[in-house]
Amino acid sequence: MQATERHRQYWQKNLRITGILLAIWFFVTFVLGYFARDLNFNFFGWPFSFWVAGQGALIVYVVIIGFYAYYMNRLDRQFGVAESEGE
Repeated sequence: MQATERHRQYWQKNLRITGILLAIWFFVTFVLGYFARDLNFNFFGWPFSFWVAGQGALIVYVVIIGFYAYYMNRLDRQFGVAESEGE
């Protein structure tokens, strides 16, 4: 099966957004988590490093998932591969 130019554009955009969101995930998980331990101040009664690892990262993960779902639904409609709502 030969992929058309339209298919290639769709997957290129899909892979680009996936790569960007994975880079954000990596930064929040490893980079901020690693350097946050050097931040020695309280944030809402807890050490900031604990807040970043325990709460802030989870918020970013949920935002990443929500944005990906929104973006892919919009991309599916743009390229005519969206699921029909009646099924």
